[in-house]
Amino acid sequence: MKTIVNKTRRPLKIELSQGRVLRLGPAKEGQITTHDAERESLKRIVEAGDVEIIDDGSPGAGRGSKGPAGMAKSQGHQRQFSGSKRGDR
Repeated sequence: MKTIVNKTRRPLKIELSQGRVLRLGPAKEGQITTHDAERESLKRIVEAGDVEIIDDGSPGAGRGSKGPAGMAKSQGHQRQFSGSKRGDR
């Protein structure tokens, strides 16, 4: 697997194999297969400087998949569960 990072300030729609589509927001990252990273259409986007591909397999190439507390990063909002304030107590 490889990580792809959107370097632009606009959302990107990237065509992948088997009719799949990767949508990346500005400065967001996603994962693609090694086979998809070798597609000619994706190579053109990389050469244009719109995206950057990072190989997750090589040591030290990652962008730090864990946060400062050692917990994995995630995108979006986190569900905060504090229990129900109603019902059985």
